[in-house]
Amino acid sequence: MTDDATGAAAPLRVLLVDDQALVRLGLRMVLEAEPDVEVVGEAGDGARGVAMTRALDPDVVLMDVRMPVRDGVAATREVVDAGLRARVLVLTTFDLDEHAFAALRAGASGFLLKDVRGEELVAAVRAVAAGDAVVSPRVTRRLLELVDLPAPGEVGTGAERALAPFTEREREVLVEVARGAGNGEIARTLVLSEATVKGHVGRLLAKLGVRDRVQVAVWAFRHGVVRPEDLPG
Repeated sequence: MTDDATGAAAPLRVLLVDDQALVRLGLRMVLEAEPDVEVVGEAGDGARGVAMTRALDPDVVLMDVRMPVRDGVAATREVVDAGLRARVLVLTTFDLDEHAFAALRAGASGFLLKDVRGEELVAAVRAVAAGDAVVSPRVTRRLLELVDLPAPGEVGTGAERALAPFTEREREVLVEVARGAGNGEIARTLVLSEATVKGHVGRLLAKLGVRDRVQVAVWAFRHGVVRPEDLPG
């Protein structure tokens, strides 16, 4: 992302949505210590967060899941359904929070624990802004418990039909994305440049009609392209 006026890289624009002012302050302090990140606003509930997302057009929304007026799940769904550009990164207290999983199903690009280290927070914001998902294999396994997986006997033919629109290379990238690999890891595994991998991922998103890698993974598991036992760890 570049600034049209100067040609220099524009900072990543982040909106903070959390009902606790102290949490927002801590997030702001960590993020604004980075030269390539700008906190463009704060909201104390989901309804205000959606309104500010529409008005400010941030790259990333850091969204608490449990808030008054409108919770983070409903707010995430509204941001996604409205086709807004912002990607949502959910904040939660517990790593197996059902609200966080609901937010992923609603279209969030990942979630973080509120006690995440500063460098991990910044890395996650950058990753989500670049189109990556922030979901560990453990979290993916839990999410897939909520997905209707095909019966073992249906996997082969169903997967072949589902994969028909994709090239062989796109199929390889799709499997790696579903296993939770980032672009750099996929590039090393398939001996490709990261730019090439990014291009393949973009085409996968377009062909599947989804907005990020979490939904690619859900699609792959739902169609039997990847099975839970294929996940690392």
